[in-house]
Amino acid sequence: MARKIAIGVGVLVALFLVVVATRPATFHVERSLRMEAPASAVAAHIEDFHAWRMWSPWEKLDPNMKRSFFGKARGVGAGYAWEGNDQVGKGRMTVIESSPSKVAIKLEFLAPWTATNTATFSFAPPDGHATTTTWAMDGQNNFMAKAVGLFMDMDEMIGADFERGLQNLKAEAERE
Repeated sequence: MARKIAIGVGVLVALFLVVVATRPATFHVERSLRMEAPASAVAAHIEDFHAWRMWSPWEKLDPNMKRSFFGKARGVGAGYAWEGNDQVGKGRMTVIESSPSKVAIKLEFLAPWTATNTATFSFAPPDGHATTTTWAMDGQNNFMAKAVGLFMDMDEMIGADFERGLQNLKAEAERE
């Protein structure tokens, strides 16, 4: 009887490992929002990490979060590092591309897990004075991320934060 149970458990573990191994190797999360502001005004709040305190959905999760800035003040080469409670962890961001239609950021999570992703803010051609801003994040799924992905959906986890952040960003950009 114990042998049959052990074989059954072994088969279940093997099946789980096969299912995890066949999960997608990458992920993509994306949200968009129309803002009554020119792309340059929206981009100014993104490529200057000092401005993130006003709109980022994660900035309010830890009032005691330690922040530091490095590199340029804004644009390509601007950097931001944070260390906070277990809701925000530890990491850093660096602007790697900035153009009238896009700001791309290298996003490095250092704790409680390690990962390097790319966050991209793209600006659709203006429709009058309005700009549609799209916030996307792309990254790799290692084996552990694939396993967690069986039980937690990255799009659902991060998507709501992106929606909140875009609403906050809209308010800041339109205030100007």
